[in-house]
Amino acid sequence: MRIPYDEMKRELARVLKKHGIEAGRAERSAALFADASRDGIYSHGLNRFPVFVRAIAAGDVNVHAEASFEETIGVMERWNGNRGIGNLNACAAMERAVALAKEHGIGVVGLKNNNHWMRPGNYGLMAAEAGCIGILWTNTLPLMPPWGGRDARLGNNPIVFAVPNGDEPVLLDIAMSMFAYGKLETYARQGKELPLDGGYDSKQNLTRDASQILHTKQALPMGYWKGSGLALMLDLVAAAVSGGHTTREVGEYPRETAVSQVFIAIDVEGLPNREAYLEQVKATLADLQTSTPREAGKPPTYPGQHMMAVRRENMANGIPVEESIWNKIKAM
Repeated sequence: MRIPYDEMKRELARVLKKHGIEAGRAERSAALFADASRDGIYSHGLNRFPVFVRAIAAGDVNVHAEASFEETIGVMERWNGNRGIGNLNACAAMERAVALAKEHGIGVVGLKNNNHWMRPGNYGLMAAEAGCIGILWTNTLPLMPPWGGRDARLGNNPIVFAVPNGDEPVLLDIAMSMFAYGKLETYARQGKELPLDGGYDSKQNLTRDASQILHTKQALPMGYWKGSGLALMLDLVAAAVSGGHTTREVGEYPRETAVSQVFIAIDVEGLPNREAYLEQVKATLADLQTSTPREAGKPPTYPGQHMMAVRRENMANGIPVEESIWNKIKAM
């Protein structure tokens, strides 16, 4: 079934207000959930909303807390999320990184003690729309074994790169596991097989069964040892920049909370070669697409290439939703 964007946003805001969130903040948080689904990232939009509400009910999210400034270190600032609403704290951090970039050319914000930020691509788009390159990542609770191990010790630590490109920014939004956990949950709920091996089952065999991977918490790192190593480095840098927890420490909580995040903005509009650079971006993307397709009728694509087309379709025809999830939210 399809739901109009405004109706989705209104319904989500209604639920958040019922949970004690001030109206303006509830509406902005709801819009970020709806924006994710609008752009086709259903696993971290509407589908993630019931999980967020459960986190509020469990006391993991302080609905009244806001991110607070702690200290300045050069062009870098440290902020404390105070275990508040993850997507609102992330918005505030990205806005501050952009403001610093407009002043210094580059801005870096470390955010500790935040909750799940939902779809991180939202904040990369914020940077791109402000004429900045955005680079941001988070650590998570242990969700993935290190290469050569069986027990989850690493987060799958999603990272985003966003580059301005007119109305169609280049947007890479990826976890360090072959499939993000939100995507695994979607496949498991729908009883569908993953298109590629995504992790290990209880017998230590590679599997495409998402429910088995969710059970073992043995997601396969993307690029095998490369994804494992990158996940570790992102975790260590996030803790250093923010002054917050590592994945090991996040894992000591009963549920995921108090994660560490980094937001970097680089002001493209302030570059002396701005116009030439933006032309380089367009020329690079055009050249990429001249590569001979591996499969007839399926030309190469770049990250985020089809996002705006999905957004236009969903705004025109309504956003696809799983009926069971929509009904659950309507009943909240």
